[in-house]
Amino acid sequence: MSGMHTIRVKGGFRNVSPEMVTLAAVAVVQFMVSLDLSVVNVGLPQIAAGLGFSAVGLTWVIHAYALTFGGLLLLGGKAADRYGRKRVLLLGLGLFGLASLLGGFAQEPGHLVAARAAQGIGAAALALLAVTFPTGRARVRASEYGAR
Repeated sequence: MSGMHTIRVKGGFRNVSPEMVTLAAVAVVQFMVSLDLSVVNVGLPQIAAGLGFSAVGLTWVIHAYALTFGGLLLLGGKAADRYGRKRVLLLGLGLFGLASLLGGFAQEPGHLVAARAAQGIGAAALALLAVTFPTGRARVRASEYGAR
């Protein structure tokens, strides 16, 4: 029973494996990132009007995030291997949250683009699903559980 976490559920307590705790944390992070992308896409017209973005400049609100996130995803996984998954996840979440706050207070187009790039760097910590669950049955089960 070592390595198990006990959580309180209705009617008592339940033991949960560390992998399930990790899966839950990664699912919450993925939801947060997906929600961020949706909110930004819906708000693009208001962002353009409020900060004075040009049509070409407005695309950088999306692309700054996508380029840094996609470009650093493998590096996030390597950092998790080297420095510890929990540490990298918490650092990524902290950076993502701080960049979100700074993006909310942006007064110039460049400020928002820089904040979105920083969000992409923080979101690169999502490589944890691939390194936590090895290839084969465990990863398939984690993916199926997450899809429910």
